[in-house]
Order: sequence, then C-alpha cells, then structure tokens
Amino acid sequence: MTHKEAKLKLTTQYATHDRSVPARPQFRKWVKAALMQDAEIVLRIVDEPEGRSLNQDFRGGDHATNVLTFVYNHTQPLSGDIVLCAPVIVKEAGQQNKSLAAHYAHLTVHGVLHLQGYDHDNDASAMVMEQLETEVVMRLGYDGPYKDISG
Repeated sequence: MTHKEAKLKLTTQYATHDRSVPARPQFRKWVKAALMQDAEIVLRIVDEPEGRSLNQDFRGGDHATNVLTFVYNHTQPLSGDIVLCAPVIVKEAGQQNKSLAAHYAHLTVHGVLHLQGYDHDNDASAMVMEQLETEVVMRLGYDGPYKDISG
C-alpha cells in the first residue's frame, strides 16, 4: 500500500537546560514516521517546572509527565502542540534500560499519534495505539517500546 507523504510544518522549541536532547532533524524524522496526514506541529522540549505547570493547568496532575499533547480541533491541516519533558524522559530511559534516543523516539511517536486521534483510554484503544507505536518505533530501528517495560 502506498500513500502520499504527509506535509509537515514542524517548529521545535528548546526550553530546557538539558544538553542531551536530540537535534531538530532527529525529531523531524520521528514525527514524520508517525504522521499519516498533513500537520502543523509545535514540538516543545521543557524542563520540570514548565512540564509540571502544564500538566497541572491542563490535565490536573501535580507532577511533570513525559509527554503532553494538545490538539487544536477542527483545523486543516491538523494542528497541535507536543510537549516533551527532558528530565522525566532522561530518568525514565535510565529506569527502563533504554537508550535516550529510543525513548525520545517513542514518546515523540506517542505524541504524534495522540495528535491524530489515537488514545489509550481503554484496553481496546490502548492495544491499537501501542501496536502502532511499536510498528513505527521498530521501523525507525529501535526495540519495541513496550517490551520488558516493567523489568
């Protein structure tokens, strides 16, 4: 099955002190790998205070989380923001014995899928989303993101 490549307007914002964050071309590659439709995306990499504040203000959580996705509904092309929290991602990669690049790739793909309407609100939708994430991440050359995650 062939499909035309989705058009992407990507803005990457570095609002973190972490110097181990991947470069713009890497993020672009990961976003495009998961993108199935034209989109305008702002990808923002933040430190914990901003991550906590955004999670608190928009999701009611009192902690920084690895990825937040904000979709601007009813826009053509698809439009939204993805926020990645660098310190959380670094910590999780270590805990999960994953390379930092593999974890960033996975969470970028995860955010892009959310932007396109995928979710993990119930077992059935989580299974679909996780399968798609695994396919994309493995196509990018990394191990499946959910193998040995509890380990």
